[in-house]
Amino acid sequence: MDPRLPLTEIPAYARRVEALGFDGLHAPETVHDAFAVALLALEHTERLVVRTSVALAFVRSPLLTAYTAWDLARFSGGRFQLGLGTQIRQNIEERYGMPFGEPVSRMRDYVDAVQSAFAAFRTGDGITHVGHYYRLTRMQPYFNAGPDPDVVPPPLYLGGVNREMCRLAGARADGFVTHPTNSSPMYLTELCLPQLRAGAAEAGRDLADLELVAGSPVITGRTPDELQAAREHQRRMFAFLFSTPAYARTLELYGRADLAPQLQQMIRADRWADLSSLVGDDLLDELIPAATYDNLPGVLLERYADLASGLVLPPPADPGADGDFREVVTALRTSRSTA
Repeated sequence: MDPRLPLTEIPAYARRVEALGFDGLHAPETVHDAFAVALLALEHTERLVVRTSVALAFVRSPLLTAYTAWDLARFSGGRFQLGLGTQIRQNIEERYGMPFGEPVSRMRDYVDAVQSAFAAFRTGDGITHVGHYYRLTRMQPYFNAGPDPDVVPPPLYLGGVNREMCRLAGARADGFVTHPTNSSPMYLTELCLPQLRAGAAEAGRDLADLELVAGSPVITGRTPDELQAAREHQRRMFAFLFSTPAYARTLELYGRADLAPQLQQMIRADRWADLSSLVGDDLLDELIPAATYDNLPGVLLERYADLASGLVLPPPADPGADGDFREVVTALRTSRSTA
């Protein structure tokens, strides 16, 4: 969803997404608390799965995250999924005023702490988690959310970009959501999937048990004119996102490691309006699938059917296009069920 959507509009938006036939909805975290967004979406839908995508781990106590995720799972009858991410150091330290640390080892510790809390809630027992970053050793019965053995702990997804985070997801998570900048088939094939597989093997798991969700942006519309307008919007967003050094893995894979420093130089010169001029059509076409509604299911399936088990697909900005777009969602879901 639009991350700036007012909270008052989320119930209607979630009902719209459910009516379009989507399996689930991603609750983003930029200017709203992702868990507040998820609660509103769950309250006003009946079958839609809602996943935080992604809630920022390092700005919250792992026990507080576990309390909230447990409540949402119980409240929704199992329709909530916990998606966690790290964000970049500057945002954690300078925007949130929280410590960062080495992100992969800290996230591993965080995930283990959350899972320890879930185990305590199911059994009603105490909690013992002693890690490098987090220490949870006190859980009096008065503060235990359980015992509640009938509640299934919410599936835990990780979001990320780099090799080490993919490997951690393979070892510890129920699923992995790729970042919009790093969702191309080459990224999935050469970096993401091998690391997910390696992490799963280290933990004695089967990669087939882990859901890989491709978070690629999409350029689409009902008509060629709408397609062109969406193309220019994505070009601007592409340039902004790839100015962040942490997201440069895909650019490196495609031999365009030079682009990120050029974008950063423009930002230092306060030339925000000129960023998109550096993103040529060839690179945009390679990294972002583009098609009108009629052809979109085929394009997405050709690109991702053999690589990912889930796709992120935003609904139209104009609800008036929902009738046509519902056919896109139906075609994708039907293809999955008959695969």
